[in-house]
Amino acid sequence: MTREQKAVAIEDLKAKLADNNIIYIADISGLNAEVTSGLRKACNKAGIKLEVVKNTLLAKAMESSDKNYEELPSTLKGNSAIMFAEVANAPAKVIKDFRKKGDKPLFKGAYINEEIYVGDNLLDTLVAIKSKEEVIAEIIGLLQSPAQRVISALQNQSKDEE
Repeated sequence: MTREQKAVAIEDLKAKLADNNIIYIADISGLNAEVTSGLRKACNKAGIKLEVVKNTLLAKAMESSDKNYEELPSTLKGNSAIMFAEVANAPAKVIKDFRKKGDKPLFKGAYINEEIYVGDNLLDTLVAIKSKEEVIAEIIGLLQSPAQRVISALQNQSKDEE
């Protein structure tokens, strides 16, 4: 890869980092082409874009970014794949589900709405993060609950009066 190609690749990664607030990094070393293809399909199905990246290029893109990735570049060892998603817990769910068949991919780290998560031990925590839609649904449910109780009480009272 020439210097120009590297510079273009870094700028491309920098633009992708700027456009995404949910970024996961996973270790995919040891996965053969067939298994990697299966992981790509699982990611596509979940609305996740998966790219295998060169660690040095991604580290340079992160360092030159306006965002603070803290210690995330230090996780870039071995084979790395970067996952871009719209839903905070979607990549964690894909990784966890995919690991039912084997021990890879390993979760290296994530940048989620300015929060940094590093280490495979945090995968279950990330799976448990609620999406924006899930939080809205819970709030709506909580708001509807008192109204439903009032309606139910009024209906019961009108039945008692009959």
